[in-house]
Amino acid sequence: GNLKHDSHLLYTLSAVQILVLFDSLDLINVDSIAKYVISLQQPDGSFAGDVWGEIDTRFSYCALSTMNLMGKLDQLNVKSAVEFVVKCKNFDGGFGSVPGSESHAGQIFCCVGSLAICDALQHVDADLLGWWLCERQLPSGGLNGRPEKKEDVCYSWWVLSSSSILSKLSWINRDKLA
Repeated sequence: GNLKHDSHLLYTLSAVQILVLFDSLDLINVDSIAKYVISLQQPDGSFAGDVWGEIDTRFSYCALSTMNLMGKLDQLNVKSAVEFVVKCKNFDGGFGSVPGSESHAGQIFCCVGSLAICDALQHVDADLLGWWLCERQLPSGGLNGRPEKKEDVCYSWWVLSSSSILSKLSWINRDKLA
């Protein structure tokens, strides 16, 4: 955001990622940022994106990734964070934004990424989810984010990244992507 905007986990992760790319974490107060991220973890293990309290697995990924990049992951309640993400798993192998919500490629990346950061991929049915992900490829070769939707290039990132984490990239038809 901006110095005059409210703090948010989305922008916090982006800032930390940029600083890591430039090997410049020393430019920020890592302990202060860790304290902010810790303050957003809820009793059920989820994370609010900001002080206003919206809960979503995107924020779980942002919090876990931020803390991992800063070497502070052990300061979170990782066990409860994993438990919350696992509650968002659906019958189709995918994940939603909160428990009971529809599987979506963007949320799947956030949940699979979160579990990977926490060394908890054993909670993912990789074959079932890999199948769901490869089913996102349409006859045009493009990828959609959920069933019955049109392809969109943004879903290429979510689907391919999740497939890569699960070692299922070969399940996507590369020739059709071109």
